[in-house]
Amino acid sequence: MKLLYAAALACLAVTPAVAQTAVKLDFEGATGFVNSIANFYNGGTDSLGQSGTNYGVSFTEQAVGLSNDELGPYFSNAPSPITVLYAFDSTAVMNVAAGFIDRLTFSYSSSINALDAVNIYSGLNATGTLLASASLFGNAQIGCTGTSYCRFDVTSVRFAGTAKSISFGGNAPNVLFDDITITAVPEPSTYALLAVGLFAVALTVARRRRKD
Repeated sequence: MKLLYAAALACLAVTPAVAQTAVKLDFEGATGFVNSIANFYNGGTDSLGQSGTNYGVSFTEQAVGLSNDELGPYFSNAPSPITVLYAFDSTAVMNVAAGFIDRLTFSYSSSINALDAVNIYSGLNATGTLLASASLFGNAQIGCTGTSYCRFDVTSVRFAGTAKSISFGGNAPNVLFDDITITAVPEPSTYALLAVGLFAVALTVARRRRKD
């Protein structure tokens, strides 16, 4: 019984450690040329049928992928070089149904000083409490030439509580985004599976101890 009790305590100790899962969205593989990212990262597809890893992350219609094409290179030197996120208008939102915590990190290139360009909310679709905002410096062509958006910088936004959505349309269409990274909260089923697995291990060890 002492061993079983110790194993149960171990379950409680381990669970918070797996509660934080880093998710990085680089948009490579999504259809560019101003097509909606949609459910590319949500077990579905983007607006042209391409699918990516299922992170439980979806995008509204006006959050689109942008790639360079024959009309001219729009951007260069992006961390993930093929496709970036482009907010077509103010309704461009990223939703994380299970929620995310602690901070949002991303690379950006902005043609203007963009006040409150990125806003983090406690509810889906940019609803609920505003948890944090980020204003962005107009960096698009500082120290570089050749494209309209040739410089990307990394920034990070800290916040308290659990967030479920990010609005990227605060200053659309003047900003490009890449390598968006969040600390996602797993679905409740993840905790259940972990608890069952660890409890089963504890029972097995206890039985073996009794046999000995």
